Amino acid sequence: MFKFITDRPFWVNLLTILLLSILMLFIILQTLGWITNHGKYLSVPSVIGQKTSDAIKLLESKGFDVVIKDSVYTDTAKNGIVLKQIPDPNSTVKINRTVLITINRFTLPLIEMPALEGKSLNFAFEMLKRSHLKLGDTIFRPDFMRGSVLEQEFKGDKIKPGTKIPWGSYIDLVIGSGLNQDPIAVPDLIGKTFEEAKIILQENGILLGAVVTDPNVTDSASAFIWKQSPPKYDDQKEPVYIQPGQLLDLWISAEMKNPEETIIP
Repeated sequence: MFKFITDRPFWVNLLTILLLSILMLFIILQTLGWITNHGKYLSVPSVIGQKTSDAIKLLESKGFDVVIKDSVYTDTAKNGIVLKQIPDPNSTVKINRTVLITINRFTLPLIEMPALEGKSLNFAFEMLKRSHLKLGDTIFRPDFMRGSVLEQEFKGDKIKPGTKIPWGSYIDLVIGSGLNQDPIAVPDLIGKTFEEAKIILQENGILLGAVVTDPNVTDSASAFIWKQSPPKYDDQKEPVYIQPGQLLDLWISAEMKNPEETIIP
């Protein structure tokens, strides 16, 4: 074999080595291209809003690997759906690319029940919102602590602070209504400023409920009341009465709206 090599001119052997080297390099590059799918690209389909199982099936059928990157919770989306994906929908990527998805949790996270007893109803309402809980029924009981939370309940039973309950649960509150149980005529707050309305409610022993603020309001104190619930009169034009300590909701705007816009549906 060595004689075959030595009998040839040097330049022939050198050329043969170069050709063999080029051939081997070409074969290696082709093999790598076949293994890595060089030059093959796919468009990533959008799976946002889809069920997790359906999203994984779709992505895998298109040639992608799928990894659940994170599991979070938002109450504005259905449980178990895809909230986010990386790469973004309709991105062009190489085949076999891994797609990372973030999903909405299948089960509700647990929240610690806050301590509301002894707090004012307005403060308790804000604490419930910050804790991702909701206000259920408000039960009024004669008590000198008018407007304060006497008891907190969950599904009909008293619940201690720190107890774990599902996100978004409804909490019922027992509120002190004062010792005077005579019903109160609902005051007419339409056209009053928000600051004036709060004083009137306080003087009448009525608690301020939800306040719906128009986007144009920059100073809530000087904003006008253009709608209230309950209204001063019912559909039969009879005065509406409520118990002391009950809630009255208000809608406020930077400018007073037309009277026909103040009708409570």
